[in-house]
Amino acid sequence: MVFAKFFRSGPDAQEAVAIRLYTSVVEKARDPAFYSGLGVPDTMNGRFDLMVIHAMLVLRRLRGGGAAADATGKAMLELLFRDMDQSLREMGVGDMGVGRHIKKMAKAFFGRAEAYEAGLDGDGALLTAALRENLYRHGAVNDEQIARMSTYVQRAAAHIGAQDVTVLAGGVADFAVPVLETTHAA
Repeated sequence: MVFAKFFRSGPDAQEAVAIRLYTSVVEKARDPAFYSGLGVPDTMNGRFDLMVIHAMLVLRRLRGGGAAADATGKAMLELLFRDMDQSLREMGVGDMGVGRHIKKMAKAFFGRAEAYEAGLDGDGALLTAALRENLYRHGAVNDEQIARMSTYVQRAAAHIGAQDVTVLAGGVADFAVPVLETTHAA
């Protein structure tokens, strides 16, 4: 049946995988340690930027991992933008304005993701500059918090990068990297 996907009772397998990955991205971006310990502004922009970082880490690992990984990355990205669309509508943005807002958010998403990836591929100073310019653009933050956030992103990239791409493409992302390192001995 041509229109079967419009009448199904639940998500198809690919969408279910994307939902699991996207949920793990959102859950990690909501970790209170980012806001209380690392000075990320607890605002819509701050939460968006943390989602960008974590989605970028997943997409970075999936990229080039084969057809299933590419399909999973595409499905997760589509879900992310559908969620943004729904959030805008819930905030009262009318139908005429949603497209404009989504286009602006997509530009911000891809620009930030590119800057963070360049920072991960370059030296720590590039990543720190990208974090300062994007994640911390509206907040009062000190250099130590930015340095700790940069260290976290590098560790998280290595952790996600070490995960089996087929497991990640199956919807299981491990974000078990602690946001804050303990500084005292146990």
